[in-house]
Amino acid sequence: MKESNDNITTLLADLNGGVFIAQVEAALKETALGVSITGKKGKVTITLDLQRIGESSQVECSHKLAFQRPTDKGKKTEEATTSTPLYVSRAGTLTLFPIQHQEPMFRETGERTSDAEK
Repeated sequence: MKESNDNITTLLADLNGGVFIAQVEAALKETALGVSITGKKGKVTITLDLQRIGESSQVECSHKLAFQRPTDKGKKTEEATTSTPLYVSRAGTLTLFPIQHQEPMFRETGERTSDAEK
């Protein structure tokens, strides 16, 4: 079975149960608004740190989001750090759930596959 979850967009959407990607979107919007109003430079920083979990094939992905929104008299700064455990496949793909390496039990028609067909 081909590993189908090697898309960075899917991975980012999975972090912290989908909350992380929403936070990134909000930070980009708020920073862009501050930049367009003040004409000053803004900054959004995403940091991903990976650490192995015990002796498993999982890693703890610590994801940090920091942003600086310019204001008329300075800047507004926010920072949030959370983490998500991820599985690492043999090919290095990061996924929220382990990738299954077995043949499907049913055909697309709904019929059960038999051992003789393999």
